[in-house]
Amino acid sequence: MKILVLGAGGVGGYFGGRLVESGSDITFLVRDHRRKQLIKSGLRLNSPHGNFSTSVKCKTLDDTPDKYDLVILSCKSYHLTEACVSLRKWLNTPTCVLPFLNGLSHIDEMIKTFGEDLVFGGAAHVATTLSKDGHVIQLNPIQILTVGPLNGSKHLDVLEAFVNECRKSSFSIKCVDNVLQSMWEKWVFLATLAGSTVLFRNSVGAITETKIGNNLMQRMYDEGKSVAVANNINIPKKAQITALDILMKPGSDFTASMLRDLVMKLPTEHDHILGGLVELGKCHDIDMPLLSAAYVSACANISQFRSNLVP
Repeated sequence: MKILVLGAGGVGGYFGGRLVESGSDITFLVRDHRRKQLIKSGLRLNSPHGNFSTSVKCKTLDDTPDKYDLVILSCKSYHLTEACVSLRKWLNTPTCVLPFLNGLSHIDEMIKTFGEDLVFGGAAHVATTLSKDGHVIQLNPIQILTVGPLNGSKHLDVLEAFVNECRKSSFSIKCVDNVLQSMWEKWVFLATLAGSTVLFRNSVGAITETKIGNNLMQRMYDEGKSVAVANNINIPKKAQITALDILMKPGSDFTASMLRDLVMKLPTEHDHILGGLVELGKCHDIDMPLLSAAYVSACANISQFRSNLVP
């Protein structure tokens, strides 16, 4: 099976690297500066599960594509439109696509670009960041992919082949019938993590050690859960407990990548993760004061950063 991974950042670099480690045929489609990094130093993973370094196959849009069985899309949401258009033009033949983006709004755009029969659903559970020299650093031991067909997905043999490739690797892979359920569960969790750490500019441990921190975290999670319920998604009690255990873990230094990006004055996914959920809540007349405040906080900080760049 030949797999193309679009992007070699935190998500694509980590899972793509682990697949290379276990012998899968992986090619990374990257920008020129990233290709230069990979050619010079290889792909390097620093992880609680063991460090790994290897040379990898990589291409840019200036290269001629091979024929691939599956494309893994792991870009940030603010690069989605550019990625879809560029990828569609670059590929010679229709190819199945498996996105690992946050939220849900990307699914409609991908179906419009590639066709509903070629698009699967997926959720990546991993906390990673890139060092200045391009090393992929895993921040905690969680490493799980959840995949599954969407309503119009065909070519299930390709999805099955990918799952079999993943089972050779060191990370966990789950193939489920209702992948939208898993994507919603992650979205509500991630919106709470990003919303709380962005709003209060601190880790979940620092937030929840205050007198009302746990209560606030629960209320923010419940806001997101209410939107899921309004969209016919009921998050199982076990999944809620797992999420809240992470969000309320005493002493945890866990923060969302959105906060780290804000601090570093980098683009963020606030519109996709927070704004998208708040907008859906409005459609159902759901009161979301905490997530709305977090979204406004993220927007205001982005605006401040941009204004500071104006001469």
